[in-house]
Amino acid sequence: MSTPALEALSTWRLTCNTPGYGQPFGSELATQARAGRFVQLLEPVPPDPDPDARRRVRLVEDGYPCFMDCRDLRHQQLLPAQYQPLLLSASSIQDRLGKVLEFAHQAMATENRYLLGGTHGPNYDCSGLMQAAFASVDVWIPRDAYQQESFCQPVAINADDFSLLWPGDLIFFGTPQGCTHVALHLGQGRYMHSSSASHGHQGIAIDGLARQDTSPVASHYRRQWRGAGRVVRCHDGTTLL
Repeated sequence: MSTPALEALSTWRLTCNTPGYGQPFGSELATQARAGRFVQLLEPVPPDPDPDARRRVRLVEDGYPCFMDCRDLRHQQLLPAQYQPLLLSASSIQDRLGKVLEFAHQAMATENRYLLGGTHGPNYDCSGLMQAAFASVDVWIPRDAYQQESFCQPVAINADDFSLLWPGDLIFFGTPQGCTHVALHLGQGRYMHSSSASHGHQGIAIDGLARQDTSPVASHYRRQWRGAGRVVRCHDGTTLL
């Protein structure tokens, strides 16, 4: 069977876990696409590409652009595909949050470390863990923390009252200029997140927003707390920059 042409704007379903890079050259990992995800080629991929060649693609479920190695695309049995987003109601998403939390706890129980760009486990970055947890129940949210903050319905809370926060809400951290970190609320101000060694646990762990939690990691992120949001819709596959 001949290798199909990989033409620009064609959409394929991956059969292998495939890394996505932030640049056309270099090792900077931007995301990871697990087997089964849909990818749209934004540039054609020749039948016999240069070994170091990359092409710009868009991961369809979250609209995320990145670069993939041509050899990674060519060395798997890509399946021609069309993507139909699953559009769930807010109540249907809430019904699935128990499974979202279960996925996150299982990820924490598995040996892991923080990996910038990690999205399909066992090693995650902060927003990759959030996206994977929701994707496990077919709820797609954007890839990066700042995109997730904009995507969510804001939840008004303050530093002393977490009663309006539900388990499964997202908590956002960063600077006044923007969101740089995200965590999953577990209840009563406790949250799970994947954090790096520089300001965190070098992996997935639980911390708290309450002032009583005086650990170095909790204290660091409390100073950077921006707010919280609720996932009330699924991403529709459009590009988010």
